[in-house]
This record gives sequence, structure tokens and C-alpha cells, in this order.
Amino acid sequence: MKIYSYNVNGIRAAMTKGFMNWLEQSDADVVCIQETKAQEDQIPKLEFKTLGYDCYCLSAKKKGYSGVAILTRKAPKNIVYGCGKDIYDNEGRMIRADFENLSVASIYHPSGTSGDERQDFKMQWLEFFNQYALELQREIPAIVLCGDYNICHTEIDIHDPKGNKNHSGFLPEERLWFDNFIKSGFTDSFRFLHPDQKDAYSWWSYFAQSRSKNKGWRIDYCMVSDMIKNRIKQASIHPEAMQSDHCPVSVEIED
Repeated sequence: MKIYSYNVNGIRAAMTKGFMNWLEQSDADVVCIQETKAQEDQIPKLEFKTLGYDCYCLSAKKKGYSGVAILTRKAPKNIVYGCGKDIYDNEGRMIRADFENLSVASIYHPSGTSGDERQDFKMQWLEFFNQYALELQREIPAIVLCGDYNICHTEIDIHDPKGNKNHSGFLPEERLWFDNFIKSGFTDSFRFLHPDQKDAYSWWSYFAQSRSKNKGWRIDYCMVSDMIKNRIKQASIHPEAMQSDHCPVSVEIED
């Protein structure tokens, strides 16, 4: 199964920048989308259907904000909307599709860049999510948790580790959370296959021509449960895609 994760920074905006062409060329089985920034009736499900994809989504209560979706060419046996906690589900943070031999989730972790209040919210979410993921893994051992995690895990994942050490997304407590998340039974699929690859980023600021100079952050991940890490055939980052300030990341799992 070929799975992509893509923070599109607004699905309607991405559609005007060639998202459908990218989707057709990707040959993805499943695409996990974050930041749809759209209500369900604003998401172009019929257009996705022309390429063979069914679309399932969870929008935020606040219009033009957050939201996640899953596009799939394979019929899921079950869809789970949200994580069962209103404070997060109202922001459209998570949706999951269960298939016969694998479950795939699209997750949009909060950002803490707007101030202390949202950073506190982010840390509370991370604590909740870690426990949620552990319980989910006990129920469904073969799972892929895709999404924008809004955290660079190690110094190799960010263009300027010293300059960003006090910035949300690269704070010591966030990186420690990622350490513990991995220790709890999850594998970073990209680093599993490319442990030493440098300058591999998935998000660039719009400022100072950061993309052309590759001043980026790797904050988008396809995390897989440890029990299926040896089924990882390929894991890639796709900076050639230009529909967002993020680029897609992908993992291919052997059936």
C-alpha cells in the first residue's frame, strides 16, 4: 500500500495550484490530508471521485481552520472520525481508516507558534495523543500514523538547530516527547530507511526565499508501529510538489 501524507494548507487553495495533477501522478492508494481549512460541503469530493478516490473528512467547527481528510482508492472496512475528545475533535485533528491488514490515520498536531496558550494546548495534546496511540496500537497492531506533527525530532531534521532551539517545533520538551513516542513502539519510516540523510525537509517558511535556499524543517511524518517496520518498502519526501508550504511525504508498506 502506497500512503502519502500532505499538509495542503487549504484544500481549495491547493486545488488552484495543481493538486489534482499531483494526485493523479502520485499513484497513491491512500492520501492523508491535513489543514483542509474547509467545511465538508466545501471539499471537492466529486473531483476526487473522478480519479477513483473516496474522500472522508473531519472539519473543524471553526470555519477556515485546521481539518483532516483521507482519500483512498481502497474501500475501508471502517472509518473513525476523531479521537473521542471534543476539545480536539472540534478542531478536526484526526481521522482514521481501517483496512483489512492495516489502519491509516491522518493527524494534524497543534502548532504552538502563536503563543504560550497554544503551546500549552499542544503539550496537553501530545500527552493525550501518546496514550491514545498506545491504546490504539494494542487494539490495532498494524497502524500508520501520518501527519503534520509540528515537531522536528533531531538536529538533522532542521536547517538551523542552534538558531531554533527556543522556537516551538524544536523545543527540548517537544523533542523529548518524540523520543518517548518512538520508544513506546513507533518507527519514523523515513529515518528507518534514510538514517543519515541531510537537508531533507517537508516545510519551508514563505519568508526569505526559504524554500529556494532549502531552509526547512522536517515536521511531516509517516510513523508506523514497530511490528510492521520491516514491511516498509520505501519512504520518501517529495519537495517537487508545490501546492503548499509543505510537501508530501510517503511510505510504501508491503501487503
